[in-house]
Amino acid sequence: MPEQTLTIADNRTGESYTLPIENGTVRAMDLRQIKIDADDFGLMTYDPALMNTASTRSAITFIDGDKGILEYRGYPIEQLAETCSFLQVAYLILFGELPSEKQLAAWTYDITHHTFVHENIKTLMQAFRYDAHPMGMFISTVAALSTFYPEANEVNDVENRLVQIKRLIAKVPTIAAYTFRHNRGLRYVYPDNDLSYTGNFLNMMFKMTETKYTANRALERALDVLFILHADHEQNCSTNAMRSIGSSRVDPYSATAGAAAALYGPLHGGANEEVLKMLSRIENTRNIPEFIQRVKNGEGKLMGFGHRVYKNYDPRARIIKRVADDVFEVTGRNRLLDIALELERIALEDEYFISRKLYPNVDFYSGIIYQAMGLPVAMFPVMFAIPRTLGWLAQWQEMITDSEQKITRPRQIFVGHPRRDLPT
Repeated sequence: MPEQTLTIADNRTGESYTLPIENGTVRAMDLRQIKIDADDFGLMTYDPALMNTASTRSAITFIDGDKGILEYRGYPIEQLAETCSFLQVAYLILFGELPSEKQLAAWTYDITHHTFVHENIKTLMQAFRYDAHPMGMFISTVAALSTFYPEANEVNDVENRLVQIKRLIAKVPTIAAYTFRHNRGLRYVYPDNDLSYTGNFLNMMFKMTETKYTANRALERALDVLFILHADHEQNCSTNAMRSIGSSRVDPYSATAGAAAALYGPLHGGANEEVLKMLSRIENTRNIPEFIQRVKNGEGKLMGFGHRVYKNYDPRARIIKRVADDVFEVTGRNRLLDIALELERIALEDEYFISRKLYPNVDFYSGIIYQAMGLPVAMFPVMFAIPRTLGWLAQWQEMITDSEQKITRPRQIFVGHPRRDLPT
């Protein structure tokens, strides 16, 4: 077996250095020994956007972008989406194994009985303008939860940490639903503990005058699958934010609010909204060839295609495409779906997109599904934040318990003025 080391020759000094290779990486701190002289700080790596830097070891999510593979704790996303509920997957992601029947019952009970929020939270949310963006309300309210649970900053207390995790997973759908009702000038609907996680969310969103709300089973299951697909996705922008903020040992509510703020951006949680805008601009299937040509000419972007990680078909996109069929059987066919299907067909047969490995990602169909379910585009990042809260918390907990992790503090390459004096 070849030696797992890397030898670096420094042509500036003629010195050579042997660095250990572990899990396909070298430690950046090992480079610091490479110096010109004793006063030299040592060699650093320069990696804008952290495109080739591993900042942590993680056992939660595995992605092989070239092969289009996504696994939670070793289980393929296709199997989990087919057979599990969101709360089963939540337990798996947090604790590493699927729950037994008894464990699932206890876990479901705990989550269900943390869904209510303090009445002062309602008062806080009602203070927002009637047309406040749901994501802005969501971020602010999640951050405010830290003031209701001041003990949450005891992040090294295992039992206390678990209580806060349960609270957050339980309360984010309630807060999300309240933002939706707020925008519509409707009274906030209390959680119904008789319903499932997603059934209760639909209840808080859409209940009107009925005594007991019953969600459509197909829509309830579709939402469960969508939540599973969005639960975690390795070290993406918002997860990196969660870990970075959490490294200061702040409470998980504040860290989650920061992660949600990262998700708010159009390049992250707002991507599916951009897909809907694109499909609306295309307007009709007969306009697709002209649109495709404009994209090739550099006059526009094919939103919902391509991914920083996946260089193959996003495995979540295959599943979500089937979910779309189930949803549209209930809601009726959306004209944008026809445009999306034809756009996908043409793009996947075009050498221009094939050679650039531009395949549909999860955002391509999720926005169409949410729109069909009666959600405005402003709610899309909030819908993303509900399940991703689980992933953030699992990653945060993993970071908290990792002895190698310290407060995040990247280096910089200073390119400003050298020392100079004020004019006399």
